[in-house]
Amino acid sequence: MTTAQVGVQGFATTPVQISFRRAQWRMLLATMFCYFFFYTGRQTFGFAIPGIQAEFGVTKETLGWVSACLLWAYAIGQAINGNLGDKFGGRRVMSAGAILSCAMNWATSFSTGIFTLGAFWGVNGYFQAMGWAPGSSLLSNWWGRHERGKVFGCYTFAAGMASVLSYVTSLIIVQQLHLDWRWIFRIPVLLLLVGGITFYLVVRERPEDMGFSSPHDDAVDESVAPVADDETSFERYKGVLKNWRLLIGGLAIGFQNAARYGLLVWVPVHFLGANWAKASAQTAVIDPKWISVALPVGMAFGAATNGWISDKIFGSKRYLAIVLYMACATVMSLCMYKIPTSEVYLGLAVLFLCGFFVYGPQSSFWALCPDLVGHKRAGTAIGVMNFFAYLFAGLGEPLIGGFMDTHNDTSLVFLIVAAASAASATVSLFIRR
Repeated sequence: MTTAQVGVQGFATTPVQISFRRAQWRMLLATMFCYFFFYTGRQTFGFAIPGIQAEFGVTKETLGWVSACLLWAYAIGQAINGNLGDKFGGRRVMSAGAILSCAMNWATSFSTGIFTLGAFWGVNGYFQAMGWAPGSSLLSNWWGRHERGKVFGCYTFAAGMASVLSYVTSLIIVQQLHLDWRWIFRIPVLLLLVGGITFYLVVRERPEDMGFSSPHDDAVDESVAPVADDETSFERYKGVLKNWRLLIGGLAIGFQNAARYGLLVWVPVHFLGANWAKASAQTAVIDPKWISVALPVGMAFGAATNGWISDKIFGSKRYLAIVLYMACATVMSLCMYKIPTSEVYLGLAVLFLCGFFVYGPQSSFWALCPDLVGHKRAGTAIGVMNFFAYLFAGLGEPLIGGFMDTHNDTSLVFLIVAAASAASATVSLFIRR
């Protein structure tokens, strides 16, 4: 058995194979560790909205546009930085993104008005985009096709747990420490600085850098055309953009991510609002403000399971796992809309399932990228797909904020999430690989 076969078969027998397997897992765990802290730099905004509204006197729709600034800058950054990860290496790009995003969060905390807030938050979005696709590119160098669902499931699980961390740290600052909204952008993000530095010190770009052979089996995958080692950026983009299945996947993940960010940004607003505040008087066991944490916890476990399902149950047919989860997400979101605010425990369970099914398919979307274009273009493909994801997410934010302002009903977020989830399931049917 060769070293490359270790990545395909999933076991090792010789000292070299055992050493390579350990190196594979070290790269995966280090990348997961770094990304575990990334969301402290961008998913804390929803908890700052009440304080920002009180200080600056702006509407939810206006703050929806501020959130869109980050999401669209993130989308543009994904389209650029995924290619940079392929070209210069995910190790450098991801580490730089962590450090720069930490600095820009601190700049955001010193905003003096809505315009400086939007500008700093938007620039932060670009730096945040230096994380996911470059990290994915590094993982694609280390892991073969038959384990991509599992690997991206683990990676996306770390992203889901990052949402949990950002929610918990924000709630501690607001509810326990009673600090104002500016500290939400100062304290949690220090963890990202630690993660970025640790990542740079631990990982190596590819197995060849440590004396191992490549684990890739693209040569036996007839659906992936050979890619030259010295391919230019233009050639990489051209090869990715002419793959129609990947573009359909971009449209599908666009609807999925609009649903995801609809939950992440506006569920804290929903739970911190007056209606759910009344429920706290009815139960001393669970403060409704903390029920919102069930959402990212569900997201994390959904991501861990979906990649495994696409590998083991659907034989790497990623679209089947995506359609299944997004259809279930539609049902759960409609149920969440109908749950009375007094039903705290039922709300806790269903919100967990909303997160589980809405976010879960992301692990299959990311595994789909190297499946379609090969590991050498993985960063570029993931960046392009993530561009669509955050373009749609940015469009959804002011839409949801406007609906809340107009109808004075924060539960409307669940109707919009259900519609977006249904659209994602429908479009995903056409990927068919």
